[in-house]
This record gives sequence, structure tokens and C-alpha cells, in this order.
Amino acid sequence: MNRRLICISVCGVVLVSGPSVSAQSDAERFWGQWRGPESTGVAPLGDPPTVWSENENVSWKVEIPGRGSASPIVWGDKVFLLTAVAVGEPVPVEPTEAAGGQTSRARSEAGGQPRVRRGGRGGAPRAGGVRGGGGRRGRGPRAFRTQQFTVMALDRQSGEVLWERVAREELPHEGYQEPNGSYASGSAVTDGERLYAFFGSWGLYAYDLDGNLQWEVDLGTRQMRNAFGEGTTPALHGGTLVVTWDHIGGQSFIVALDSRTGEERWRANRDEIDTWATPLVVEYDGRAQVIAPAMDRVYSYDLETGDVVWQSRGTTMNAIPSPVHARGIVYVMSGYRGNNLQAISLADARGDIAETDAIVWQLDRDTPYVPSPLLYDDVLYVLKSNDGILSAFDPVTGVPHYRLQRLGGVPNIFASPVGAAGRVYIAGREGTTLVIKHGSTYEVLASNALDDGFDASPAIVDGEIFLRGSRYLYKIAH
Repeated sequence: MNRRLICISVCGVVLVSGPSVSAQSDAERFWGQWRGPESTGVAPLGDPPTVWSENENVSWKVEIPGRGSASPIVWGDKVFLLTAVAVGEPVPVEPTEAAGGQTSRARSEAGGQPRVRRGGRGGAPRAGGVRGGGGRRGRGPRAFRTQQFTVMALDRQSGEVLWERVAREELPHEGYQEPNGSYASGSAVTDGERLYAFFGSWGLYAYDLDGNLQWEVDLGTRQMRNAFGEGTTPALHGGTLVVTWDHIGGQSFIVALDSRTGEERWRANRDEIDTWATPLVVEYDGRAQVIAPAMDRVYSYDLETGDVVWQSRGTTMNAIPSPVHARGIVYVMSGYRGNNLQAISLADARGDIAETDAIVWQLDRDTPYVPSPLLYDDVLYVLKSNDGILSAFDPVTGVPHYRLQRLGGVPNIFASPVGAAGRVYIAGREGTTLVIKHGSTYEVLASNALDDGFDASPAIVDGEIFLRGSRYLYKIAH
């Protein structure tokens, strides 16, 4: 596999100690990754407004260039966002053989270690421009516009753009299905020192929080079935970044990288196609495991070695929802061409756990297609498909608190629900965010409409909630 890694920072001997109290409190307070500080969708220290409108509790509203459904993340006084900005005129791109093409297969399967180059300039376009094919199998050429794959940092207080970096400018090799996709669907992640921006086929980038490029890794070219587009977010744990790379255009794999340098730590091949779920890293019994859903199966990998710890079949096609975890139980679900939810006890999970006692309870209907679940204390919130229909379960027993509750005003949902201060926030594609009371009974607290539509999931920090719409980024605060 031809892959390049550019290391811009000076590499030396670094003494690493455990996280300080300040670092731990920052990690609990800020929304440094897509599903929040605990990867559950909950902001344990947050208390945002319950009510807002275009004329109430909107601290600022900033138009975001381009298109993207990447969720905002927040650290310190900065809000970070990914977007893809189309430039120039459409250019026809010929599809290659079998929707994968020799070019992309050669790049994905070549193997080998990355070349490290000191210095250099990050974000420069690759020679050649067009890479491989695009579109669906059997179709003629499609016209794409060159995209600027862009990383943005905004001032949390004012909304002013502090810096903006074009990580790469390139003509895409394939498209996505409108209006559901984008070239910037995966969200950024930060550890408070570096910001990691993953654009899939267009690279993985690490910046410091002032926008200086630290390193860049090119993992190859993905070909997604039916041109659904790419949208996986890396998982960050300690000093390790984990990326899943499932597609139809070559060898699928999961890879762990050193977050300081971008160097590869391990790689495990996967006989899988087309996965969008963000992996989850869980600490249990002294071992860190990477929970990574796939089509028809979910795997757990040892974070240190990449060895498979356990696996289970049962997930459906197009695995999109990301797992959640609490109290030694992992919840994995999917909802395309079937329905499946599995509550898996890590204490009993070794080897092939299908049809074993490691699966504490499971569900075969009314599971989400795109939105991930919200695990908030003693309630697991699950949406049905992409519909405004909500169920709430006891996460230990699987007994429903309530089921198939229709959500008024939010009929279509791609964003994942979030929770804080005893409330659950559910943002809809039509621009309304429903706020309900957290707990075993369903109670609507507010219905808040804005002049935008929301596919990205909200981020909550302190008394603020950040909503990324199709046009604007909103800061809602008291």
C-alpha cells in the first residue's frame, strides 16, 4: 500500500506521566470527541438552556462554508469543525472496473511502512488529482467538483473564525448520495494538545490547537458500495488513534496509530465491507478493548496488540450507530435490512460469543439506522431507524421504560441524541430540537425551532449547546 506520512514536529525523547488532575477535569468538562467526554452522548457537567429560538438564547450564529455533517467538538475556548468546500467547475470522472478500480486496489493492498519526511508542507494537493473511479457500478462518468477539505477553529465566546486550514484540495474519486452525505461527515477529535481531522480517502491530519500541522497519514482510497460516502470518526484513547477502514475496493482493516507521530502501531485485516460506525475503546479488567462493529458481526480488539478478544454475529448491513458502554456492558446496534441490539457483558466475552451468556439481552426490532444511542445513567435511549420514534430501556435488564414514543416536530433524525442536567436533546433534520425529561417516563420540556436543519449531533459544554446545521453553526447559551 502506498501511504505517506509527513512528520512536521521535531521527534525526540518524551517522558510521559499519567494525566494530571487538570487534564482529567478538562476531559470531563469539554466535548473533545463526537459522543462527548464519556462516549455515551452525555455531558456530566453540562447545563445548557432548555428553550431557544432565533430570537432567544442564541449567543451567536455563524455561516459555515461548504458542506459537512461532522459534529462540532469543543475544547477550552475553541470550537472545532470539519467541512468540505467545493471549488471550480464540475469535472467528469470515469468509473473504474468493479467500482473499486485497479488504482484504488493497488493503493489499498500494497502494504509496506510509511515514508517519514521531516518538514514539508501539509495540505498540498497530490499530483494527478483524480484517483480511481467513482459512482455506481455500470454507470457512465459522473461530474464532481474539486473539494477543499477544511479544518476550522472558532472562538467559543464570539464565533469568530480563529484559523482555517485546507488540509487537502483534490478532485474526489467518487461521490455520495445527496442529501444524506458529505465529504466531511466524520468528526474531529482532540486530546487537548492536538486536533485530529480524518477525511477518509483524503487523509488523516494532526494539528496543534493553533492550527500548525504536526503530521499527516494517507491510508489509501476507499470505494464505498452504492456511493454512500465515507463517515467514520477515529477513536482516541491515551496515545493511540484507532481508525476502521472497511470498503469494497480492496483489503479492509482496522489500524492503530501513535497519536503523537502518526506512526502505525498495529493493523488487523477485516473481511468486511462498508462500515460507518465509530469504534469505541473500553477499559475493562486492566485491558483496553476496541469495540468495532462491522457488517453482520462485531469485533473486540486488544488495543495494545490488535488481537481479537471476542466477536459476535448478528449486526445488520451498513453498521452506522456507534457502541456505548457502562458498568461492564457494551451496547451494539444497527438497523438497516434488519434490526439488532446486543447488550454484551465484557466479563463473559471471550472468543465467539454468539448464542452465549455473554449476550445479556438483545432486541430484533425498532433499532436505529443512522443515530447512535444515548446511554444516560439508568436509561438507554434508542431511536427507530431514522424516524422520530423513541424507546427507553433499562440498560441492565433490557426491560423498556417506554417504547415507540412518537416525537412531535422531529419526524426525521440523523443526529444522535445528547443529554445533560436531567434533560435529553434530540435534533431533527427539519430544524427543531426536542428537549425531553431524562428518566423512565416520557415528558416533553420544550420544542425549539431554528432556521436550519440538523444532521450533525450537538455538543454540550458548561451552559452551552452547539448545533451544526446545513448552513450555520449555532451557540445556544443562557
